[in-house]
Amino acid sequence: MSPDAGKQLYIEHARKVAEESLVPGAAVGLAKEGLLTFTHGFGFRDMEKQFEMTPDTVCGIGSITKSFTCAAIMQLQEAGKLSVHDPVVKYIPEFRLKDSKNVEKMTLHHFMTHSAGLPPLPSLIPAMKSSLNQDPHAVETVYGQLNQSIDHEINSYQQFIDYIANLDFELLGAPGEQFSYSNDCYALLGLIIERIAGVTYEDYVTEHLLRPAGMSNSFFQLDKLSEYNQVTMLYGMSVKDGSKEVYPSPVWWDAPAMRAAGFMKSTVRDMLKYADIFRTGGLVGKQRVLSEVSVKMMLTPYMPCEFDQYYGYGFMITPDYHGATLVEHGGSIKGAQAHLSIIPERGLTGVALTNMQGAPAAALLSSAFNIFEGRNVHASHMNLPNMQMDADQLSEYAGKYGSSEGMEIQIQLMENKLMLFMENQCCPMQVVEKDLFSFSMRGMDLTMHFIRNDRNFISRVTFGYRQIAKLL
Repeated sequence: MSPDAGKQLYIEHARKVAEESLVPGAAVGLAKEGLLTFTHGFGFRDMEKQFEMTPDTVCGIGSITKSFTCAAIMQLQEAGKLSVHDPVVKYIPEFRLKDSKNVEKMTLHHFMTHSAGLPPLPSLIPAMKSSLNQDPHAVETVYGQLNQSIDHEINSYQQFIDYIANLDFELLGAPGEQFSYSNDCYALLGLIIERIAGVTYEDYVTEHLLRPAGMSNSFFQLDKLSEYNQVTMLYGMSVKDGSKEVYPSPVWWDAPAMRAAGFMKSTVRDMLKYADIFRTGGLVGKQRVLSEVSVKMMLTPYMPCEFDQYYGYGFMITPDYHGATLVEHGGSIKGAQAHLSIIPERGLTGVALTNMQGAPAAALLSSAFNIFEGRNVHASHMNLPNMQMDADQLSEYAGKYGSSEGMEIQIQLMENKLMLFMENQCCPMQVVEKDLFSFSMRGMDLTMHFIRNDRNFISRVTFGYRQIAKLL
């Protein structure tokens, strides 16, 4: 297939995916060896004004921000100002938990790999409360999460530390034993960067990462949005009488104490510049941003986080993605679903940004990689076996699962098959092996692992990279 034919095939496919998902706007970009090979905007950054989405439209990138946080930590390590193996309390001596026996053993490495043992905590909603109070769509956008700890408000690192210290929860295990995605750990990494660098987290990232990489349209603070004329409108989705409706929801959420976990805004063009750091071993053009050693450390697969997928420092790593190593991270927050992917040995980088949470950004980027590399648009790198279980065996997995962070899912046995229900989605589940299931969501193949306690009863399940408890 010729490059032009491939591009046209992708545009038709992506437009169909975006329309079926009711995504108002999406932008996708690919680069090969640092040279832009494809960019395209789908739909609108503002539906009412009919302003089109482009590779230069500013969108939220959510948790892709975490890789910037890790890159900043690595720069400080290069400067001899810290080590990733230092205990967290060396830099935050006031950090404490009610379950205090392991606090002094938690290192920056554990925080960066989501392996400190912290379960999902309810801190994000209080940390965003100031902006939630200004948002008339807050209740329907955060679903049940708004009922979590809404009496609290977190506007500073000290309030954040005090809030966590007073929460009642048990650690999932000793540091280094269990993986569970933690926004809280990354928030505290932002504080460590501030204390070591002597400037705010946002200023450090801007001066030492964004500017050297030439990312002139990327920033954290909301007041910067008014200075750039290609900022997207944010959108939400509601279901009324069984019909999905998309609506504009212009209030951006912010959490000053948790910006290091997921509050940067950027463009496709800027993010492709950033991706080059990890394609080249630390360079953007001739500008060295990270050492080769730091990049190698960031892309090392430390902790298993999905089937045949591992977490490094701020990135997920799939060692065998169609015969190569895939480095990636997604981002999801109100009005944004984003995905960044890099295949260093093939010189391929890609970014997909959208203006609605829950949009199939990862699927849009995956299909672009498939076509670019000559595969079927729907090709999956996951070749999972199918195992059969009878209804009695399957019934053990059924139940309600949730976390204090606000995530809640239902797993039901229906006609001898398990079904996953989350918000407005329903997904059939397929047995891979005992305690491991696969399912598809937002166009991507995913897995779910059930965890048993010492009495061999199912007590938790991995979902959305988090370990969430069985409630019923």
